[in-house]
Amino acid sequence: MNLRQLQYFARIVETGNITRAAEQLFVAQPALGLQIRQLEQALGVSLLSRHSRGVSPTRAGQVLYERACEILRLVDETERQVTAAGRLEREGIVLGLTNGFSNLVGRRLVLQARRDLPAVNLSLVEERSLLLVDALERHEIDIALAYEVHERPGLLRVPLVEEELLFVSQGDGKASGVLDAPIEFSDLAARALVLPGQRDGVRQQVLTTAKRLALNLNVTIDVSSISMMKNLVAHGDAAAVMPYGNAIEDIERGRLAGRRIVNPALKRTLYLVRSLRRAHFKYEEELLELLAAVCEAFAAQLGPLARRLEALDQPISRTLETLKHGAAAP
Repeated sequence: MNLRQLQYFARIVETGNITRAAEQLFVAQPALGLQIRQLEQALGVSLLSRHSRGVSPTRAGQVLYERACEILRLVDETERQVTAAGRLEREGIVLGLTNGFSNLVGRRLVLQARRDLPAVNLSLVEERSLLLVDALERHEIDIALAYEVHERPGLLRVPLVEEELLFVSQGDGKASGVLDAPIEFSDLAARALVLPGQRDGVRQQVLTTAKRLALNLNVTIDVSSISMMKNLVAHGDAAAVMPYGNAIEDIERGRLAGRRIVNPALKRTLYLVRSLRRAHFKYEEELLELLAAVCEAFAAQLGPLARRLEALDQPISRTLETLKHGAAAP
């Protein structure tokens, strides 16, 4: 048994699918399967149960997965400590953010981190939530603030803020905030819409709600670029559903008009997400405390469009530690 086999096995358990694990690991599927068979032969037990939806760990496989997470965390921590000791560098942490969050409080986050965490070299990555989660699973980033993150093996998540989405249409050129008059969700059926790509959480929420209400929406354009979506809306080619943070500058300039959606409102949850397999950072508690403060500012800036959640009432580090122990429990 070696570290590579443990890494491969852990990724298979976390994805629940050998094909997807092979893609994330950049390994040919037959080679990945061979590594797992060799691991099973070395241990003398079956580690994975195959079924129509993919694979899941057997009882022995679950024990190995939990131990593998501990070993890989220790290896990760050792690498960080040895590197820091040898180079006398600041601790490097990569944080993933969404565009809307970054627009509203990104500058505040950067300046506060520079002031309060001088021993941390904080790098920011801006992407859509689903891509941030993928990057977390590939260990390309260390922590993410992402929306609608579903529970999955290998990830710890803490819900922080609930946020309403807006209906956004062409503006009249007059500077304003969110308009007072809301729009009924059913009225979206009468509008030509531009929505983001197939895997996007906003798109899925809009279409799921429409299906539940038996409404046929007129989605005329699919665009995965936020700037292109806003440009199309500003020219009157279509309307859109998007977070306030994505449209704030254009709404304030009157290029776009934002309205709340009612009956029902479209809401999504912002999570802090962390890999179970990543080692504890030296300044993790301080960073999490800073992120909590920035999320408080984010909710305050959204005003009536946001609701802060109970997790912000206690240290996030304590919540993560509780989740970590729960994930490790047999």
